[in-house]
Amino acid sequence: MIHVLFVCLGNICRSPMAEAIFRDLVRKEGLENEITADSAGTGDWHIGQAPHSGTQKILTENAIGYEGIQARRVEKEDLIKFDYIIAMDNKNLQDLKRLGHVHGYIGRLSDFVPNGDWTDVPDPYFTGNFNEVYDLVTDGCNRLLARIRNERGI
Repeated sequence: MIHVLFVCLGNICRSPMAEAIFRDLVRKEGLENEITADSAGTGDWHIGQAPHSGTQKILTENAIGYEGIQARRVEKEDLIKFDYIIAMDNKNLQDLKRLGHVHGYIGRLSDFVPNGDWTDVPDPYFTGNFNEVYDLVTDGCNRLLARIRNERGI
């Protein structure tokens, strides 16, 4: 089983959006028995909360489920458990690297989008632009899944 973790600051906007989109892509490809996804935050402000209402709205508009997703804080054990740890921005990537040695791949979602004009997924908690974030995350997740399939031969 391949384990993918998406990480942002509070785990209520970007990373749960990425988790839901990625799970949907995995389901559509029939890979649920080979790939799992989760999300977490580097901060602890929203632990136990459902995704932000803006994230819920954009996912619902695109017929993507988010059932069971609750904010949690990334733990040191996650660095060993997950094969791919995908940060939404540079700050969260640096915070993850400070936690300790990473077992698998660690990088930003934008790393999978060659020639993209972005490096950080903007935080819609502050910008309110959930549509832009949805488009960026969807592109990144599609490309991440393609890379995993290619690397793992699935």
